[in-house]
Amino acid sequence: MLTGKRIIVTGAGSGIGRATSLLAASYGAKVVCVDLSDGVHDTVVEITNSGGTAIPITADVSDEAAVVDFVAQCTQQFGGIDGIYANAGVSGGGKTLTELTVADWQRTLAVNTIGVFLAIKHSVNHFVSQGHGAIVCTASVAGLRANAGGVDYSASKAGVISIVQTTAYQLYGTGVRINAICPGLIETGMTKPTFDRARERGSEDKIGQINPAKRYGQPSEIGEAACFLLSDRASYINGHALPVDGGLSASHPWVFPRN
Repeated sequence: MLTGKRIIVTGAGSGIGRATSLLAASYGAKVVCVDLSDGVHDTVVEITNSGGTAIPITADVSDEAAVVDFVAQCTQQFGGIDGIYANAGVSGGGKTLTELTVADWQRTLAVNTIGVFLAIKHSVNHFVSQGHGAIVCTASVAGLRANAGGVDYSASKAGVISIVQTTAYQLYGTGVRINAICPGLIETGMTKPTFDRARERGSEDKIGQINPAKRYGQPSEIGEAACFLLSDRASYINGHALPVDGGLSASHPWVFPRN
């Protein structure tokens, strides 16, 4: 599905980014794995041990110079770039509206929204010049409707969806596609506190029960969607925000807070 494609994946040190990197490599891609954590090296070791091709880069996706560098590394190491998955993100301040600080907002937006913008900005000229390329961004069901995340997190992901939709039209006629994935509840390091609390209470079987699939998702299920959107099989999908959430966003059920 991705044979010969040269792809950058951010947030590749764990969770969705790691799963996507492993899948992309297994589908034949050469992968530049980017993360701020050292886990990115473990991802690359796993890929190379399985016979795939990947390089690790430790970088902050909200640092413009670092983004310029890892895009350049892809073109230098692999001779070009065919796709980028701007996936790196943080969970936000984890506070109520009145508790959030400006610093909380700045950090959340820096990684989740500006980081996506920078990944697009510094890869898109390569895509436009060659007349093809695929950009995928991780948004969230929290960016579609309320009650799936905090205010800063939800706003940051709504911003990603808007960036994708607006950019699709700014790339009119270029042959470059851009889409967002909106994960539902996925078991990752970011959601670990939710899963830990449920397991402590003995209620793990209830996690994700409010969606029609009646379960939570795995990082590989998002990774499969990302690899599809990065591939030529998705050649007519553009400017779309794709929920991968077990059906949650069909309704976004709401449970009245208990006092």
